Amino acid sequence: MSTARTPNKLARTVAGFQRLPQGLRTWVTSFALGRVVPLVGTAGLRYEEITPQRVVVRIRNQRKVQNHIQGVHAAAMALLAETATGFCVGMNLPDDKLPLIKTMKIDYVRRSQGDMVAAASLRPEQIQQILTQDKGEVTVPVTITDASGQEPIQAEMVWAWVPKKRS
Repeated sequence: MSTARTPNKLARTVAGFQRLPQGLRTWVTSFALGRVVPLVGTAGLRYEEITPQRVVVRIRNQRKVQNHIQGVHAAAMALLAETATGFCVGMNLPDDKLPLIKTMKIDYVRRSQGDMVAAASLRPEQIQQILTQDKGEVTVPVTITDASGQEPIQAEMVWAWVPKKRS
């Protein structure tokens, strides 16, 4: 089965930004998507890469997302992982489907240092599942690293999708 399809609204929106220079593209994409999901905008998440196969999102270690020891707050780390995985699913989901986070499992394994980056990806068979099943769920792999290159958290996100209109 082929994964060829008409891009959904999110993919068309992101594709429209591709003509911009890289620095401006990142800012415009992050601003626009931060308006769609207000918490993402408030936290200042930056989208560094968005394709149907992979989404990379960064959060700066700045006061508005810090904990009591000046690191990125645990909830902000969870937001980072949830956003990268959710947009990875969102880039592939047909417009008549609604994405829903089903399970969020996060293990905090060490203190973070500086800014953090989440990279989420989907395998071709997962994308095919999203494209062809009316309802379903998928576990989206995500790696979260900090400025030291280490992984202060390990996360597993399960996303489900259902038709937007109930039958």
